[in-house]
Amino acid sequence: MAETEQVKPLAPAAFQIRSDEEETMPVQLKTRRRNCIKCCGCITAMLLIVAVTIVVLVLTVFHVKDPVIKMNRVFVQRLELANGTLRTDVNVTLLADVSVKNPNAASFKFEKGTTTIYYGGAVVGEANTPPGMAKARRTLHMNVTVDLIPAKLLAVPRSFSDIRSAGELNMTSSTIISGKVRILHTFKKYIVVGVNCTVTYNLASREIHGGNCKPHLSI
Repeated sequence: MAETEQVKPLAPAAFQIRSDEEETMPVQLKTRRRNCIKCCGCITAMLLIVAVTIVVLVLTVFHVKDPVIKMNRVFVQRLELANGTLRTDVNVTLLADVSVKNPNAASFKFEKGTTTIYYGGAVVGEANTPPGMAKARRTLHMNVTVDLIPAKLLAVPRSFSDIRSAGELNMTSSTIISGKVRILHTFKKYIVVGVNCTVTYNLASREIHGGNCKPHLSI
């Protein structure tokens, strides 16, 4: 009986070992939880940085502004009169200084466009504008030559009164070009821009007056 009673204290020792294992488990869980929180925090911070970067790029580099076309000056050459009217055997040459202003941070490359001259609502001349490229935040100047056909000018009913009485020709022009803005050599945006102008040519002084222009855009 005495020997049996001496063996019994061994049970609490086994219980004590299990207790040590249970005390170490919460520490490991806390460490894992802390690591998970740090990892999630890093991922969240990276996502925020990426989101802010995208917003900044969209508002700055990726934001494509409208190119602006202007008809700065217009000259008329080889306009000859005979017996108070236009000579039909000599075409009238119109020279226009056209500029393309690109306000974007990327170049604006455009194809050849068209310049059309109207008189009394009728088309009296048309020419192609050359292709080109307006560099980032630069203005490109082009010279456009349009031949006006006198027969078409005289076919407008009001032409005789304008030439003989007023001595002026009121004409309108429309220039349209299409192109694309390429950002970071990857993203492209296609744009069609144009400008409409109204000019008055004085037959006596051979000068252009007015030049009221309104740009228009279509995407």
